[in-house]
Amino acid sequence: MVKRCDWATSSPEMARYHDEEWCRPEHDEQRLFELLCLETYQAGLSWQTVLNKRAAFQRDFYNYDLKRVAAMTDADIERLLQDAGIIRNRQKLMATVNNAQVILNWPAESSFSAWLWAFVDGKPIRHAIARDAQLPATTDLAQHISREMKKRGFKFVGPTTTYSFLQAAGLVNDHLLSCDWAPENQ
Repeated sequence: MVKRCDWATSSPEMARYHDEEWCRPEHDEQRLFELLCLETYQAGLSWQTVLNKRAAFQRDFYNYDLKRVAAMTDADIERLLQDAGIIRNRQKLMATVNNAQVILNWPAESSFSAWLWAFVDGKPIRHAIARDAQLPATTDLAQHISREMKKRGFKFVGPTTTYSFLQAAGLVNDHLLSCDWAPENQ
């Protein structure tokens, strides 16, 4: 019998996300951008809601193509606000466009991915968590990265969103010790 983290057992979509994406190290800028966007959409909502709307977000944001998203206009945002297939929050949609612009205009001497992974010295942080109740909402590291992201111009990247993003992108591995996807069980 497959053992997953408790939060991942509520639906096939949750299980698939857990099994195939969550806490897996990601370095691709476009994928990192998508994961960041998904976490911004979640603020105040359930992760299931975000997953249910993921395909519509991918369609509306051109599969998170940074150049195309960065070029979106106020008229595009108005159009998206009419799409019932996505989370229609003006601030979150505007943050998507803004954050694409920030990544696209990253200083040439580095990359967003390299900058992000430098916070963990290129290696995922492993927390030994036995129960979902032990999962933190944020950490000192997430608070620090959140502040640094805001300095760079990112929007909608509070400490809780940032911590979820670090998990999603695999900089932090918070699979429960009992989970088949925990590094100790691989």
